[in-house]
Amino acid sequence: MRAAAVVSILVIAPILLGITSAAAQTPSAPTIHISRAAGPITIDGDLSDPGWRGATRVDQWFETYPGDNIAPPVKNVAYLTSADRFFYVGFIFSDPNPKEILAPIADHDHVNSNNTDFGGIMIDALNSGRTAIEFFVTPSNVQYDAVQDDGSGENSAPDFFWNSATKIGPAGWTLEIAIPFSSLRYRTVDPETWGITLWRNYPHGFRYQFSSAPSPRASNCFVCHENRLLGLSGLPGGRHLVVAPYVSGFDTAKTQDDTAGEPLGGSHLSPRAGLDLKFTPDANNAIDATIKPDFSQVESDTPQISANERFALFYPEKRPFFLEGADLLSTPIQAVYTRTITAPDWGGRLTGKSAGIRYTALAVDDTGGGTAVIPGANSSSTVDEDFSSTIFVGRAKREIGQSFVGALVADREAGAVGGHNRVLGPDFQWRLSPEDVVTGQWLLSETVTPNLPTLADEWTGEHLSGNDLQANWSHNQTHLDWFAQYQNVAPGFRAETGFVPQVGYRDADGNVGWTVRPSGFIARERTYLQVINQADSSGAPLTEHIEPGINLDTRLSGFMQFRYIDERTRAGGLLIRRRQFGYFAQISPSRIFKYFEADGTLGGDIDFDNARPARGTTLNMQAVVQPTNHLEVALNEDLRSLNIRTPAGTLTRLLTQHVSQVNGTYNFTARLFFRLIAQYIDTTRDPAWYTSSVDARDSSFALSTLLAYKVNWQSVLFVGYGDDAGLAPDGRLAPLDRQFFVKLSHAFQR
Repeated sequence: MRAAAVVSILVIAPILLGITSAAAQTPSAPTIHISRAAGPITIDGDLSDPGWRGATRVDQWFETYPGDNIAPPVKNVAYLTSADRFFYVGFIFSDPNPKEILAPIADHDHVNSNNTDFGGIMIDALNSGRTAIEFFVTPSNVQYDAVQDDGSGENSAPDFFWNSATKIGPAGWTLEIAIPFSSLRYRTVDPETWGITLWRNYPHGFRYQFSSAPSPRASNCFVCHENRLLGLSGLPGGRHLVVAPYVSGFDTAKTQDDTAGEPLGGSHLSPRAGLDLKFTPDANNAIDATIKPDFSQVESDTPQISANERFALFYPEKRPFFLEGADLLSTPIQAVYTRTITAPDWGGRLTGKSAGIRYTALAVDDTGGGTAVIPGANSSSTVDEDFSSTIFVGRAKREIGQSFVGALVADREAGAVGGHNRVLGPDFQWRLSPEDVVTGQWLLSETVTPNLPTLADEWTGEHLSGNDLQANWSHNQTHLDWFAQYQNVAPGFRAETGFVPQVGYRDADGNVGWTVRPSGFIARERTYLQVINQADSSGAPLTEHIEPGINLDTRLSGFMQFRYIDERTRAGGLLIRRRQFGYFAQISPSRIFKYFEADGTLGGDIDFDNARPARGTTLNMQAVVQPTNHLEVALNEDLRSLNIRTPAGTLTRLLTQHVSQVNGTYNFTARLFFRLIAQYIDTTRDPAWYTSSVDARDSSFALSTLLAYKVNWQSVLFVGYGDDAGLAPDGRLAPLDRQFFVKLSHAFQR
């Protein structure tokens, strides 16, 4: 396989095609003028208040998907106004079949666009044309807020203070939203110019998307097509304070030496108290501070198969302290991964904008207790990081039109055990045209590893240094799209405050696709070809991969992907070939059978533990059923099996691992829910066919319950119980530990 040649064709041919293709004209979004409210507004889902009289009416909407900026099949009307402290937006969403409105009651942010009606607004208060905050609400008044960035995508982890109310009626549903100006970051100019986009999600048949701003298909950005909002003046200048103290208690009992089957002992109550503080001295800046912050995870991590994996697994960040200006810490290279900060004693952060430069800087004293990733060219490993460190992260970003330049610095100092890791470098994004975007980053690192060789072979106090260079070019037209990327990571590069599990390699990959939009069951069809060529620093190949495939958007909010994978990948010192068939399918069949998803591979595989060819199957399934609007049950089943051919020529099972999870949630209201999660993990191996000593079986079972009441994202009450079991020496599942916790937090605002 001549992967390098194919990559060259993929890169050069689309460029030539793009040069000769006429760019589609980008439609202009209507400008919207706003005026102050004529009277008071009560947020109750009823738009008859005096304050709505004379509010700006927006009734020009576009169906941006599946239609190409055509008139929507149902009527949508929005009203906008403002007062001294609040920005208001109201909606009247018509629906010809109100009984068919999809409005399950769920927890905050638990909104699935494939099977839930919702509407709302995206606000770009800095008028950047690239980053906006989403405020969406379902007909059951379940809120969803997120940051949408044209460079890094959508991040639903950040939360904001705001209020909403809804009503379902005989002709559809209505929505009122009040957003405090203190929840937004905007320039200190008068009058203001903002960017906004009014939005409705309508998953009936297809997942219809309606917007107040047309979105051309030949484009590489989304926020950039927003409406301009004029007329805002006299906005508050800031000086908003939020103080959120908390108290919590944990009672934990576990077995001696973490051996399942031993008596549970050491039960003790661990009280804890702390404080989060946020001060906005003006509308452009925010100061965050925390003392003994509560970073406990009350959300269960998404189950992921770990057997036969070469590299460490990535989990998303969910903790509030790190989420102010979250888009600033997202760069092409994952040089900042805040989950590497495990148990801080204190933390401080400054985020804002000055002289056209957005910035964030945080400092944290971490007592440790987590894991560190030891990267390599062909695999990575993890090691316990049971020592304290002081961490500083700084990021600055200067936007130039729709483009930007930025810089990042990250420093982790492990003074008690010696060692440090320092990372520094620039990044950029250049929008050559509405269809073309070039993004890049170059980082340098200088590291002295801890002197702890008993934990990791690399940790001997040695000095390491290196760089990581990444650049990519993305092109998108109505039918043709392509993506090309190059990355070169030196063997000595480390990003210990980030997530870089692979170093010492060069990578070139490309993806080219052709999209058509038929009518009928399929709304969009994209045929593509992807090629990856990866070699280590000496030039020896690591992976040569070619993958043709097809993506389909279908009725019932469905998506399907089918692909053929032909690759050669290094395992140990060998380059092993595998040919696989891969698939992905999701669909929302009905109101009760809410969602089904399946993805996996089958065919040739590689036994990475023992460096030899194999045959294998992976299957990941999720089904969500909702018998009532209050009860949701999610079933997850992940399976991996691996077979090898023996010297006698017969296939024998080497490995089987499956993760089973049942997640049941009863939502009494949009603020109060009870959740139960049961998860079982089982791994079986045939030790006779391993080149090193392994256990024939590993199993674990975890049960957790949580009662939660949320007034807002920082005023909460949690009461939870957890029970973990592992495989005992006699082969049965037996208790490992037990935890009970309670947490009370309240946000005081001024």
